[in-house]
Amino acid sequence: MSGAKTQSFATRAIHAGASSLDSSGALTPPVYMTSTFAFDSVEQGAARFAGEQEGHFYSRISNPTQELLEARLAALEEGQAALATASGMGAITSTLWSLLAPGDQIIADKTLYGCSFGYIQHGLRKFGVEVDFVDCTDLEALERALSAKTRVVYFETPVNPTMRLMDISALSRRVHDYNPAIKVVVDNTYCTPVLQQPLTLGADLVVHSATKYLGGHGDLIAGAVVGDEETLQQIRLFGLKDMTGAVIAPLTAFLVLRGLKTLELRMERHSASAMQLAEQLSEHQQIERVYYPGLPSSPFFALAQQQMRLPGGMIAFELKGGLAAGGVFMNRLKMIKRAVSLGDAETLCQHPASMTHSTYTPEERAQHGISEGLIRLSVGLEAAEDIYRDLEQALAGG
Repeated sequence: MSGAKTQSFATRAIHAGASSLDSSGALTPPVYMTSTFAFDSVEQGAARFAGEQEGHFYSRISNPTQELLEARLAALEEGQAALATASGMGAITSTLWSLLAPGDQIIADKTLYGCSFGYIQHGLRKFGVEVDFVDCTDLEALERALSAKTRVVYFETPVNPTMRLMDISALSRRVHDYNPAIKVVVDNTYCTPVLQQPLTLGADLVVHSATKYLGGHGDLIAGAVVGDEETLQQIRLFGLKDMTGAVIAPLTAFLVLRGLKTLELRMERHSASAMQLAEQLSEHQQIERVYYPGLPSSPFFALAQQQMRLPGGMIAFELKGGLAAGGVFMNRLKMIKRAVSLGDAETLCQHPASMTHSTYTPEERAQHGISEGLIRLSVGLEAAEDIYRDLEQALAGG
């Protein structure tokens, strides 16, 4: 698209990769609900299967609606290419199956989204991959864990659910100084490319659960990985096609495209409301501690100012009464929904120890800083004063 590299984020989120000339002038590109594609000749079919000619031949590999979404995601994350998948875990597993083999080593941060942790801890180990969990905020500890077998360093920032931050630039530089071939993979779900672009900070690949902020309306399940063309082709043709089959449906791709159009506006609102609520919650007598990188009291405040445009829409906090108080608090919520996931228009509240991080044992949760009384709040698009009013009345029950 002409001039796309000089266009603002908001403009690329609406226009990147699309041309009305490609769809009979339709303002909204059509959804290609087809499983397969016809060839003009046997020779054309052979050339497409061999990768010698561009074009689609089967929607498990690619589809025009999916292709547009991938072009737009690559533009927003400043990557060469992207792959859209059926879920965030589809993106993560397709990526790691492509990059790792038995005998290889992956280093992951000590705290991850529960299903990511379960897959790395149990799934990869089951197939002979060496797994080491390290506090990736400690670059000296990370460097000590690196070896000739290391193929991937994987982490989230901010971390789900404890809101720790990794220094993407410093970490990527340290890893690549040790071995440029090691892939630094960052889960950017919490921030989206609106708030943070890991590839511009030195990371090699970015993964997303597009179910969350990218879709933004709680009505789809999808994922994505963004990076260089060569690696993305490997993930598409091996990790996705042969290993996971985590193929995104055309209608789902269309819905993510729709969500991207308002992504910047939504992230600004999520962040503004979360900042206001974090400040209010940090002063509440029933709350022991608030974890939010926008608060000056956060140990990650300076880093957040450096690598994030805004501190985001996710808050975690500890109640003084621990697990029992947490149960009372959550059961008293009225407007706020007790639900997993995040990034929706609705404010969502959940208890990680019994929900998203239940794949951890109690000992693993304690080791990784996920206390029994930790509450995670995904701040929605409602008026901040209405969200706080509900939080306040629920806290009064403790």
